[in-house]
Amino acid sequence: MLLALHSFIPLVGNPFIDRLNEGGPLFMYTTLFLLIVILALLIRGFVKPTARDKTVTLVSSISLFVLVWGFLGQMLGFISAFDAVQAAGDVSPAMLAGGIKVAILSPLFGMIVFLIARIGIIILNILKK
Repeated sequence: MLLALHSFIPLVGNPFIDRLNEGGPLFMYTTLFLLIVILALLIRGFVKPTARDKTVTLVSSISLFVLVWGFLGQMLGFISAFDAVQAAGDVSPAMLAGGIKVAILSPLFGMIVFLIARIGIIILNILKK
């Protein structure tokens, strides 16, 4: 039992995991899952040249979805943050800045995944010759 518990200790206090949870688990973990899918598809495109056209199309579609998904998370985060500000009335600038920081995490992660996918697509297109 201690061995199993010990294997999860590095996840506690991990800045990456903390940011995933802080940015809204639904949007952040979905984006992380789609990043893994995109990486798997890109690897398939590198290994299997006959599937490159289909892979480029699929990765392109998923990358656009991830980008929009991140901004959807931001908009929903802003709505809930502004609801909290409205309910509280007087909010400190530090609390407002913290809320804005959290709202920016989801689209930032979506943009990073989008860029990774687009770089992979560019490389696949170069190799397509």
